[in-house]
Amino acid sequence: MPSRFRLSPTHLLASTSRILTFSLATLWTSSLAMAQEAAADASASASKGNVLEQFWVGLGPMYFIIFLIMSVILVALVVRSILAVQRNNFVPADLVQGIEANLEQNNPQAAAELVKADESFLGSLLNAGLGQLTKGKEAVLEGMQVAGDSETMRIEHLIGYIALIGNIAPMVGLLGTVQGMVTSFGTIASSPQTPKPSALAGGIEQALYTTLVGLWLAIPAIVIYNILRNIVQRQILQAGSKSEELMEKFQELAK
Repeated sequence: MPSRFRLSPTHLLASTSRILTFSLATLWTSSLAMAQEAAADASASASKGNVLEQFWVGLGPMYFIIFLIMSVILVALVVRSILAVQRNNFVPADLVQGIEANLEQNNPQAAAELVKADESFLGSLLNAGLGQLTKGKEAVLEGMQVAGDSETMRIEHLIGYIALIGNIAPMVGLLGTVQGMVTSFGTIASSPQTPKPSALAGGIEQALYTTLVGLWLAIPAIVIYNILRNIVQRQILQAGSKSEELMEKFQELAK
């Protein structure tokens, strides 16, 4: 065989080493790529499985904490408002029965004591009216009107905070949307070449999540506020009607 086709042991060893090195490098690169894909899949599965973690990543720590605080406050306000608009806080049945029973027995003093000890909406109206009983009917009605306006304002302030959260939540969501879009466009502007979609996904994800959560908070808050406001208005009308009826009985006995 011609000598130019012969391989010396040194050349053979070098060639074998290069082939082995190339094979190991290829195998290591493939293994690393597979490991990264597996880690990415595992991370995606974990984030999809854990809703809180998904919202933490999507909203970002700042907006997550802000919306969490707003949610807790909203729930507390709704519970407190539902308890405040109960009928017993406006027209207690035991108070009405006690006053009518004492007035039927010609005992206005005992009925007045019941009124003074009561802190309901009706009790406040009657207490204000009894304080003006000696000054005539017009003074009684005016005193009851002032007391009614004060109590109405107090209750409307309580449920008004629910509407406040309903108005603020979408604004916070809009702020997060603008901030997320600014982040994404900032990435585009600072990149020397067209950025990958994954580089823009963070800002877009924040924009969508903040809008979504803001609406999730705002819609129930506004609905609950309007329902509670209608209940309050109905209870106030009933308390006003009953207070005028009872005051007429007080005035008849005072003559």
